[in-house]
Amino acid sequence: MRYYPAALALTLLAAVSASAGFGATQDHDPRAAALIKEGRAQLDEGNAQGAIDAFEAALAVDPGMSAVFLELARAARIEGLQGKAIHYYREALERDPRNFAAIAGEGEAMVEKGAVEKARRNLAQLESLCGSSCEETQALAGKIARGAPAPVLTAEAIAPEPTVTKN
Repeated sequence: MRYYPAALALTLLAAVSASAGFGATQDHDPRAAALIKEGRAQLDEGNAQGAIDAFEAALAVDPGMSAVFLELARAARIEGLQGKAIHYYREALERDPRNFAAIAGEGEAMVEKGAVEKARRNLAQLESLCGSSCEETQALAGKIARGAPAPVLTAEAIAPEPTVTKN
């Protein structure tokens, strides 16, 4: 009993310091923020490869910035690299499993790739986390409703069978 006040004080100190450390925000490098801004401008101009270069440079400057993965995924989707975009979305989800934009983006990339059932799992996850009125949920639901885009056929894909005839 005589150690009770000391134990209570130590417990309170540990709880306060743990919650303060948990709630602290991480400061990001301003150079990375400038590179992300440059990448977004490149992407708006239609230069996806230049944007990817800027985003990768931002990631090299500040590897802890998970927003870079979302931007890399967006640029990869514009380039038609849905598999790579899904990889970037999963990297962002490893850092923040409740990132609504990453869950929705991954689902949209899956729809574009043709994996509609997997995208529906992402939709169910979003609905359970933020509800059906959430902006990300509505965007993914609309993408699933539109379905996968029709594949683009090349001339080689529909080449006629060669026939041999006698002269």
